[in-house]
Amino acid sequence: MSDETSPSEEPTHGVGPYPGGPDAWPDDPRLDPELLEHGDRRNVVDRFRYWRVEAIVDELDKSRRPFHVAIENWQHDLNIGSIVRTANAFNAAAVHIVGKRRWNRRGAMVTDRYLHVFHHESIEAFTEWLQQHALPLIAVDNVDGSVPVDAAPLPERCALLFGQEGPGCSPEAIAAAERVVEIRQAGSTRSMNAAAAAAIVMHEWVRVHVPVTSQHP
Repeated sequence: MSDETSPSEEPTHGVGPYPGGPDAWPDDPRLDPELLEHGDRRNVVDRFRYWRVEAIVDELDKSRRPFHVAIENWQHDLNIGSIVRTANAFNAAAVHIVGKRRWNRRGAMVTDRYLHVFHHESIEAFTEWLQQHALPLIAVDNVDGSVPVDAAPLPERCALLFGQEGPGCSPEAIAAAERVVEIRQAGSTRSMNAAAAAAIVMHEWVRVHVPVTSQHP
């Protein structure tokens, strides 16, 4: 069962056990008998209630969006988990952790289970992977030479790279990027929270490349 709700907490979301007991359970291999028996309190959309994690991943794979999300991890940044959670929300093709292998998963709220997560020891190793897959690298940072993210459409197939809270993208990442984009700001702060910036840029990709329909906004 999911660990998103601790035993001491009273569940306030999701659904309880499937009504009617085992005799009434649907004959569907995607469903998890344990969740059917005990209820599904995970933070998933209703269409995935009672589904096994593997079944959800298989279904998401059918509609992954062709942008990747990469995060530099040199300082064990607490924002990484939140960025991963947002990447899941937008159904990114994959998440790439560049630098230290261990990262703080707390903010991800176990959403990394539904993503393909890769590790690269260095920017050089990640750049080599990108070249093998013909993906341009788009760095997100407000440095000299960066352009507003909404000034020109982001490529449909690309890797969006986010740096650490505070220092931003490393010089190596900036040098490797095909384009460096920034979010237009008007206040006094030099930069915004890394997780918030990542959400804005991912949504900009969606705004450009995913048509608004009555079925899927």
